[in-house]
Amino acid sequence: SAPLLNPKYSFESFVVGNSNKFAAAAASAVASNPGMVYNPLFIYGGAGLGKTHLLNAIGHQILHKNTKCHLILIYAEEFMNQLINSIRYKKMPEFKTKYRDIDVLLIDDIQFMAGKERTQEEFFHIFNYLYENHKQIAITSDKFPNQISGLEDRLRSRFSSGLIADIQPPELEMKVAILERKALENSISITPEVSMYIASNVYSNIRELESLLIRLGAFASLNNLEIDIELTRQVLKDLLPDPHLHITVDDILGSVAKQFNVKISDLKSQ
Repeated sequence: SAPLLNPKYSFESFVVGNSNKFAAAAASAVASNPGMVYNPLFIYGGAGLGKTHLLNAIGHQILHKNTKCHLILIYAEEFMNQLINSIRYKKMPEFKTKYRDIDVLLIDDIQFMAGKERTQEEFFHIFNYLYENHKQIAITSDKFPNQISGLEDRLRSRFSSGLIADIQPPELEMKVAILERKALENSISITPEVSMYIASNVYSNIRELESLLIRLGAFASLNNLEIDIELTRQVLKDLLPDPHLHITVDDILGSVAKQFNVKISDLKSQ
Protein backbone atom coordinates (compact mmCIF):
# COMPACT_ATOMS: atom_id res chain seq x y z
CA SER A 1 0.00 0.00 0.00
CA ALA A 2 1.20 3.54 -0.73
CA PRO A 3 2.36 5.40 2.37
CA LEU A 4 0.37 8.38 3.55
CA LEU A 5 2.90 11.08 2.76
CA ASN A 6 1.92 14.73 3.12
CA PRO A 7 2.22 16.29 -0.35
CA LYS A 8 3.17 19.68 1.15
CA TYR A 9 6.24 18.32 2.93
CA SER A 10 8.98 18.11 0.31
CA PHE A 11 12.65 19.14 0.35
CA GLU A 12 11.74 22.01 -2.02
CA SER A 13 9.32 23.51 0.50
CA PHE A 14 11.69 23.09 3.46
CA VAL A 15 13.35 26.38 4.44
CA VAL A 16 16.97 25.70 5.41
CA GLY A 17 18.85 27.88 7.91
CA ASN A 18 21.61 27.52 10.51
CA SER A 19 19.24 25.89 12.99
CA ASN A 20 18.33 22.93 10.76
CA LYS A 21 20.89 22.67 7.95
CA PHE A 22 22.69 19.64 9.40
CA ALA A 23 19.43 17.67 9.76
CA ALA A 24 18.29 18.74 6.28
CA ALA A 25 21.61 17.67 4.71
CA ALA A 26 21.51 14.32 6.52
CA ALA A 27 17.89 13.71 5.42
CA SER A 28 18.79 14.57 1.85
CA ALA A 29 21.78 12.18 1.89
CA VAL A 30 19.60 9.37 3.21
CA ALA A 31 16.93 10.04 0.56
CA SER A 32 19.56 9.94 -2.20
CA ASN A 33 21.13 6.71 -1.00
CA PRO A 34 18.74 4.80 1.31
CA GLY A 35 20.25 2.08 3.46
CA MET A 36 23.78 3.00 2.42
CA VAL A 37 24.92 6.12 4.27
CA TYR A 38 23.38 7.01 7.64
CA ASN A 39 21.40 4.16 9.08
CA PRO A 40 19.50 4.73 11.24
CA LEU A 41 19.01 8.47 10.89
CA PHE A 42 17.71 9.94 14.15
CA ILE A 43 16.37 13.52 14.02
CA TYR A 44 15.36 15.24 17.23
CA GLY A 45 14.07 18.69 18.21
CA GLY A 46 11.13 20.57 19.71
CA ALA A 47 7.56 20.56 18.43
CA GLY A 48 6.77 22.29 15.16
CA LEU A 49 10.38 22.71 13.97
CA GLY A 50 10.19 20.51 10.86
CA LYS A 51 11.01 16.92 11.88
CA THR A 52 7.85 15.48 10.30
CA HIS A 53 8.47 17.66 7.23
CA LEU A 54 11.94 16.12 6.72
CA LEU A 55 10.64 12.58 7.28
CA ASN A 56 7.99 13.09 4.57
CA ALA A 57 10.55 14.73 2.27
CA ILE A 58 12.77 11.63 2.55
CA GLY A 59 9.79 9.49 1.59
CA HIS A 60 8.85 11.66 -1.40
CA GLN A 61 12.37 11.70 -2.81
CA ILE A 62 12.90 7.94 -2.41
CA LEU A 63 9.57 7.15 -4.10
CA HIS A 64 10.25 9.68 -6.84
CA LYS A 65 13.45 7.83 -7.73
CA ASN A 66 12.00 4.35 -7.26
CA THR A 67 8.23 3.99 -7.47
CA LYS A 68 8.49 0.27 -6.62
CA CYS A 69 10.18 0.97 -3.28
CA HIS A 70 8.11 -0.41 -0.41
CA LEU A 71 8.07 2.38 2.16
CA ILE A 72 6.11 2.95 5.37
CA LEU A 73 5.82 6.26 7.20
CA ILE A 74 4.04 5.91 10.51
CA TYR A 75 3.59 7.70 13.84
CA ALA A 76 4.95 5.63 16.76
CA GLU A 77 1.51 5.86 18.38
CA GLU A 78 -0.16 4.38 15.28
CA PHE A 79 2.48 1.61 15.20
CA MET A 80 1.50 0.77 18.78
CA ASN A 81 -2.23 0.76 17.93
CA GLN A 82 -1.60 -1.61 15.02
CA LEU A 83 0.39 -3.89 17.32
CA ILE A 84 -2.40 -3.91 19.95
CA ASN A 85 -4.97 -4.82 17.28
CA SER A 86 -2.72 -7.57 15.92
CA ILE A 87 -2.40 -9.10 19.39
CA ARG A 88 -6.11 -8.72 20.05
CA TYR A 89 -7.24 -10.31 16.78
CA LYS A 90 -4.42 -12.90 16.73
CA LYS A 91 -2.80 -11.43 13.62
CA MET A 92 0.79 -11.12 14.83
CA PRO A 93 2.32 -13.10 11.92
CA GLU A 94 0.72 -10.62 9.45
CA PHE A 95 1.96 -7.68 11.52
CA LYS A 96 5.54 -9.01 11.52
CA THR A 97 5.46 -9.80 7.80
CA LYS A 98 4.12 -6.33 6.97
CA TYR A 99 7.07 -4.62 8.67
CA ARG A 100 9.74 -7.03 7.50
CA ASP A 101 8.68 -6.78 3.87
CA ILE A 102 9.64 -3.14 3.47
CA ASP A 103 12.63 -1.25 2.09
CA VAL A 104 12.29 1.94 4.11
CA LEU A 105 10.76 2.57 7.55
CA LEU A 106 10.13 6.19 8.57
CA ILE A 107 8.84 6.45 12.11
CA ASP A 108 7.69 9.73 13.68
CA ASP A 109 7.63 10.70 17.37
CA ILE A 110 9.40 7.60 18.71
CA GLN A 111 9.13 9.05 22.25
CA PHE A 112 5.56 7.66 22.35
CA MET A 113 7.04 4.18 22.74
CA ALA A 114 8.57 5.16 26.11
CA GLY A 115 7.31 2.83 28.84
CA LYS A 116 5.46 0.55 26.37
CA GLU A 117 7.45 -2.66 26.81
CA ARG A 118 5.75 -4.93 24.29
CA THR A 119 5.78 -2.22 21.60
CA GLN A 120 9.49 -1.65 22.19
CA GLU A 121 10.20 -5.36 22.03
CA GLU A 122 8.41 -5.84 18.70
CA PHE A 123 9.99 -2.67 17.30
CA PHE A 124 13.43 -3.88 18.39
CA HIS A 125 13.07 -7.11 16.38
CA ILE A 126 11.73 -5.27 13.32
CA PHE A 127 14.53 -2.70 13.61
CA ASN A 128 17.21 -5.42 13.76
CA TYR A 129 15.75 -7.33 10.84
CA LEU A 130 15.58 -4.23 8.62
CA TYR A 131 18.99 -2.99 9.72
CA GLU A 132 20.72 -6.30 9.02
CA ASN A 133 19.14 -6.36 5.58
CA HIS A 134 20.42 -2.83 4.79
CA LYS A 135 16.93 -1.31 4.76
CA GLN A 136 16.80 2.39 5.62
CA ILE A 137 15.34 3.46 8.97
CA ALA A 138 14.72 7.11 9.87
CA ILE A 139 13.30 8.15 13.22
CA THR A 140 12.19 11.43 14.79
CA SER A 141 11.83 12.33 18.44
CA ASP A 142 11.40 15.39 20.61
CA LYS A 143 14.48 14.37 22.62
CA PHE A 144 17.99 12.95 22.24
CA PRO A 145 17.90 9.09 22.61
CA ASN A 146 19.59 9.18 26.04
CA GLN A 147 17.01 11.66 27.32
CA ILE A 148 13.93 9.57 26.50
CA SER A 149 13.02 8.06 29.86
CA GLY A 150 11.29 4.70 29.71
CA LEU A 151 13.17 3.65 26.59
CA GLU A 152 15.04 0.34 26.75
CA ASP A 153 18.84 0.58 26.65
CA ARG A 154 19.09 -1.78 23.70
CA LEU A 155 16.88 0.54 21.61
CA ARG A 156 18.77 3.57 22.85
CA SER A 157 22.06 2.09 21.70
CA ARG A 158 20.54 1.13 18.31
CA PHE A 159 19.27 4.69 17.79
CA SER A 160 22.66 6.11 18.71
CA SER A 161 24.56 3.80 16.36
CA GLY A 162 23.70 5.76 13.20
CA LEU A 163 23.64 9.51 12.68
CA ILE A 164 21.93 11.80 15.18
CA ALA A 165 20.94 15.25 13.89
CA ASP A 166 19.16 17.94 15.86
CA ILE A 167 16.90 20.80 14.80
CA GLN A 168 17.13 23.96 16.88
CA PRO A 169 14.52 26.76 17.05
CA PRO A 170 14.98 29.10 14.07
CA GLU A 171 16.75 32.44 14.37
CA LEU A 172 14.88 35.66 13.52
CA GLU A 173 16.03 35.93 9.88
CA MET A 174 14.98 32.37 9.22
CA LYS A 175 11.54 32.95 10.75
CA VAL A 176 11.09 35.94 8.43
CA ALA A 177 12.18 33.81 5.44
CA ILE A 178 9.73 31.06 6.42
CA LEU A 179 6.88 33.57 6.81
CA GLU A 180 7.58 35.08 3.40
CA ARG A 181 7.72 31.60 1.81
CA LYS A 182 4.42 30.59 3.49
CA ALA A 183 2.81 33.89 2.48
CA LEU A 184 3.76 33.24 -1.13
CA GLU A 185 2.47 29.65 -0.98
CA ASN A 186 -0.86 30.83 0.44
CA SER A 187 -1.14 33.95 -1.78
CA ILE A 188 -1.12 36.29 1.22
CA SER A 189 0.49 39.66 0.67
CA ILE A 190 2.56 40.89 3.65
CA THR A 191 5.12 43.65 4.08
CA PRO A 192 8.61 43.12 5.56
CA GLU A 193 7.46 45.13 8.60
CA VAL A 194 4.59 42.70 9.22
CA SER A 195 6.71 39.58 8.83
CA MET A 196 9.36 41.06 11.16
CA TYR A 197 6.65 41.86 13.75
CA ILE A 198 5.25 38.31 13.70
CA ALA A 199 8.71 36.68 13.66
CA SER A 200 9.84 38.77 16.64
CA ASN A 201 6.83 37.65 18.68
CA VAL A 202 6.77 33.93 17.96
CA TYR A 203 9.65 32.30 19.72
CA SER A 204 10.17 28.76 18.56
CA ASN A 205 7.39 27.04 16.72
CA ILE A 206 7.25 27.18 12.92
CA ARG A 207 3.80 25.59 12.87
CA GLU A 208 2.61 28.48 15.05
CA LEU A 209 4.08 30.99 12.57
CA GLU A 210 2.07 29.41 9.77
CA SER A 211 -1.21 29.33 11.69
CA LEU A 212 -0.84 33.01 12.69
CA LEU A 213 -0.21 33.93 9.06
CA ILE A 214 -3.25 31.95 7.83
CA ARG A 215 -5.43 33.60 10.47
CA LEU A 216 -4.19 37.04 9.48
CA GLY A 217 -4.75 36.30 5.78
CA ALA A 218 -8.27 35.02 6.39
CA PHE A 219 -9.22 38.03 8.52
CA ALA A 220 -7.91 40.50 5.92
CA SER A 221 -9.54 38.67 3.03
CA LEU A 222 -12.97 38.29 4.72
CA ASN A 223 -13.02 41.95 5.73
CA ASN A 224 -11.51 43.22 2.49
CA LEU A 225 -8.58 44.85 4.25
CA GLU A 226 -4.91 45.36 3.46
CA ILE A 227 -2.50 43.62 5.83
CA ASP A 228 -0.59 46.39 7.56
CA ILE A 229 1.11 46.53 10.95
CA GLU A 230 -2.00 47.91 12.73
CA LEU A 231 -4.23 45.13 11.42
CA THR A 232 -1.56 42.57 12.32
CA ARG A 233 -1.40 43.84 15.91
CA GLN A 234 -5.18 43.85 16.18
CA VAL A 235 -5.73 40.35 14.76
CA LEU A 236 -2.88 38.71 16.62
CA LYS A 237 -3.19 40.50 19.95
CA ASP A 238 -4.98 37.60 21.66
CA LEU A 239 -2.51 35.07 20.30
CA LEU A 240 0.83 36.79 20.84
CA PRO A 241 2.33 37.31 24.29
CA ASP A 242 1.72 40.81 25.65
CA PRO A 243 5.18 42.41 25.96
CA HIS A 244 3.92 44.63 28.83
CA LEU A 245 2.59 41.71 30.85
CA HIS A 246 4.80 40.92 33.83
CA ILE A 247 3.41 38.11 35.96
CA THR A 248 4.60 38.19 39.57
CA VAL A 249 4.76 35.40 42.14
CA ASP A 250 1.86 37.09 43.96
CA ASP A 251 -0.24 36.94 40.77
CA ILE A 252 0.42 33.19 40.53
CA LEU A 253 -0.34 32.60 44.22
CA GLY A 254 -3.56 34.59 43.88
CA SER A 255 -4.71 32.64 40.81
CA VAL A 256 -3.88 29.25 42.34
CA ALA A 257 -5.61 30.16 45.61
CA LYS A 258 -8.72 31.29 43.73
CA GLN A 259 -8.79 28.24 41.43
CA PHE A 260 -8.50 25.71 44.28
CA ASN A 261 -10.42 27.81 46.81
CA VAL A 262 -7.66 27.94 49.43
CA LYS A 263 -6.15 30.83 51.37
CA ILE A 264 -2.81 32.29 50.24
CA SER A 265 -1.58 31.96 53.84
CA ASP A 266 -2.38 28.22 53.70
CA LEU A 267 -0.51 27.88 50.42
CA LYS A 268 2.58 29.42 52.00
CA SER A 269 2.28 27.43 55.22
CA GLN A 270 4.10 24.23 56.20
